[in-house]
Amino acid sequence: MTVVPSKSKLRDQWPFGLVLLIVVIGLALIAMYYWRRGTSLIGGALLVAAALRLLLPDSKAGLLAVRKRRVDILLYGGFGLMILYISASIIGGPLN
Repeated sequence: MTVVPSKSKLRDQWPFGLVLLIVVIGLALIAMYYWRRGTSLIGGALLVAAALRLLLPDSKAGLLAVRKRRVDILLYGGFGLMILYISASIIGGPLN
């Protein structure tokens, strides 16, 4: 017997869905050899996750609320900035 989540529970996960959508678009760009744009988009997705975690209460953050709020914001923001820095600083492409 499978349990199907109600539509309201799925609707509560919109912050995670938004971040996931941005990451999927970034991965698609990487697959099309627009690796700098794609990795920048993934870094931006993590910054969006940090902003959503900052602005939304724990009950509305859904799957973005993994740890305490401060830790989530620090990690999402820190990793997002690191990915953006790396994507902007690497010269050439993946096949060069």
